[in-house]
Amino acid sequence: MQFDSFADFINMGGYAFYVWLAYGVSFASLATLIVLSMRQQGKVLTEIAKKIAREERLKESRSNKS
Repeated sequence: MQFDSFADFINMGGYAFYVWLAYGVSFASLATLIVLSMRQQGKVLTEIAKKIAREERLKESRSNKS
């Protein structure tokens, strides 16, 4: 479908509200998913680092007792 002007493109043949709302909801959902995934990844990496540090402390503690 070709549009005669940029205004016609923005209007989307009278369905602009629905078309741009669908784009907006889609992009907002994707952005939310990306942000939440990155936040969760940070939490997981922090927990892994804590677990490794805890295991190292236990290992040192056991070797000092022997």
